[in-house]
Amino acid sequence: MSLNTKLVDTAKYLRQHTTPTEKVLWALLRANQFGVKFRRQEPFVFGEYNFVADFYSPNIKLIIEVDGGIHLDKEVKQIDKEREENFTDAGYHELRFTNKEIKNNIKMVIGKIEETINKLNNS
Repeated sequence: MSLNTKLVDTAKYLRQHTTPTEKVLWALLRANQFGVKFRRQEPFVFGEYNFVADFYSPNIKLIIEVDGGIHLDKEVKQIDKEREENFTDAGYHELRFTNKEIKNNIKMVIGKIEETINKLNNS
């Protein structure tokens, strides 16, 4: 995995300009509160895909994405789907939550994260 300067710069920018819902989720994920370490705005290169994952736990290969309104776009949905397939093929796992889910149903989000972490830790 070779990271280019532009991708690293993008990750730095995104860390400095965190969205309100990302801030909420990061407050829960940071400092090993789920028993695993997470990084935020982690750059990845997979084949033709260069992107920054919102949150990533390297120990269990879990990526968590927070989806804003742009992810409702047909083309963006297709890119998200292809990216998730590449992750799965490489042994990674991905959880996606919408801004609305984080704002209105954080207990469900926490439950899903805990369930996934437990599953990955026990496999």
